[in-house]
Amino acid sequence: MANTKRQLFLKRRMRVRNKLRRVNAGRPRLSVHRSSKNISVQLIDDVNGVTLAAASTLEKGLGVVGKNNVEAAAKVGAAIAERAKKAGVTEAYFDRGGFLFHGKVKAVADAAREGGLKI
Repeated sequence: MANTKRQLFLKRRMRVRNKLRRVNAGRPRLSVHRSSKNISVQLIDDVNGVTLAAASTLEKGLGVVGKNNVEAAAKVGAAIAERAKKAGVTEAYFDRGGFLFHGKVKAVADAAREGGLKI
């Protein structure tokens, strides 16, 4: 097996992203990145190549610095929904990257939906 774990992850991430781009043209992308210590979310306008809003567990204002659990992910999801409203975005498509839609990634999506963001 010549592929490393990282190469398989990158391949899976691009497969998910390209599939979503074909279906959801014109809508901003809600991109999630999960590491072993933090979780971060960006609302990206791919047409203009700019980030419209972002949230992360590294922000002291959220009160979850250094935590990487489902509760912290839910706070990040609620924060991105609030910031998306301020940016004038009501709907986006959810880009889970190469991560499974389970646990922390699912908590971000659910909290963003509860915050009023249509994904």
